[in-house]
Amino acid sequence: MTDRYAVIGNPIEHSRSPQIHAAFARQTGQDIKYDRILGDPDDLESDIAGFFADGGFGLNVTVPFKERAGRACDVLSDRARAAGAANTLTMHDGLLHGDNTDGVGLVRDLLVNYGFVFADKQVLLLGAGGAVRGVLRPLLETGAAQLVIANRTAAKASALAQEAGVTGCGLDQLAGQSFDLIINGTAAGLDAEVPAIPDDCLKPGGWTYDMFYGRGPTAFVTWGHAHGAVQALDGLGMLVEQAAESFHIWRGVRPKTAAIIDELRNA
Repeated sequence: MTDRYAVIGNPIEHSRSPQIHAAFARQTGQDIKYDRILGDPDDLESDIAGFFADGGFGLNVTVPFKERAGRACDVLSDRARAAGAANTLTMHDGLLHGDNTDGVGLVRDLLVNYGFVFADKQVLLLGAGGAVRGVLRPLLETGAAQLVIANRTAAKASALAQEAGVTGCGLDQLAGQSFDLIINGTAAGLDAEVPAIPDDCLKPGGWTYDMFYGRGPTAFVTWGHAHGAVQALDGLGMLVEQAAESFHIWRGVRPKTAAIIDELRNA
């Protein structure tokens, strides 16, 4: 019998998750069906409950519902609790379990796919919203020498940084600082904009990473190239890697991701 999975969000038509999970299933010989669900902003909880009541095996959650999904869970993993959000849901013994795979997706893309070495590196994380909170704990576990959170509103960065035990500041307080890796987790890229960071805050030989992706280079990828980044990466690999982590949680097997990332990149 084919096991049913889905991703829920609003909007949802653009989601590449069905394509990614179909590729995982072919590669690993798993019999699954994976759909898109347009979530109801007024009654997301009923949408989630209905999916599992109808025999669904696992549900991914995308914007803007990750935080609400986390609150709807009966049991949260440590990383979902730290993120304040869940993007991978499973039902066990009548209890809704939530996990968050975004951070491990980001770290695996950098570590495994590109060979970035975090040890002794200074990392700047731009933003203080849900996207940044979702990746913060896995980044802290990489062994980076320093992690700084910077945001247009300094108070938000400082509050999040205090929770994590790192440094937080406003974008206008970055003058004189430089970093080996700058990660953009702000929504500025959705409007083809770049956070107002100093031109010299990327170290020679440094990398940039945009958690978002598009049909072409994002504004932050373009910024990275213009400022001498050795690697200026977007979030497509993160998308595939977080999906692979979800697939592993559900199916107990970890798919290989490199060919699928290439397939999406070339589509």
